[in-house]
Amino acid sequence: MHHTHKKNTNTALKEEEITLFRETIGDVEPVAVQCIIDTPTPKKPNPKPKNNQFRDYLNDQLSDGFALKEPIEQGETLSYLKPSNAPILLRKLKRGQFSVASTLDLHGMTIDEARNNISQFFNKQRQEVRCCVRIVHGKGNRSLGQIPVLKRMINHWLPQREDVIAFCSTPAHDGGTGAVYVLLQKR
Repeated sequence: MHHTHKKNTNTALKEEEITLFRETIGDVEPVAVQCIIDTPTPKKPNPKPKNNQFRDYLNDQLSDGFALKEPIEQGETLSYLKPSNAPILLRKLKRGQFSVASTLDLHGMTIDEARNNISQFFNKQRQEVRCCVRIVHGKGNRSLGQIPVLKRMINHWLPQREDVIAFCSTPAHDGGTGAVYVLLQKR
């Protein structure tokens, strides 16, 4: 009988606990459900752009490095010739002696948009023959602190590309220091 009495006491306690537990859960349950629904929502959109950016970097194989720290100011002319190419190519490019096949205007684009557009533009323009294209990057007049951001990026990206033989700032009549001529290698 002593053994049975203990069983009854335990059962009575369990029933009280169950009642208390149900009452407590009744109040807490809606809050718990809201937390579960609300938390994942802001987390989902964040990883996607990062993944896309990394894909862009890998596809183009262009590093941004410390491009924005490069000391290129407004009004400065750009000039580049890939090693092992004849210096006369750059001289002709500077004089505007190559006919410009097409122009790409980067005004209003972000750094990522500009990188992607340049890659697509070059792939479309490169034919069986060497060609010259023009990229308008702007002078940076409307940029924060008047830093020519896209101009600096262009100066940093183009030497990394295998298809770029040379580039230089255009003459005043064709955009001046706000644009570049780019000489592309044939496909």
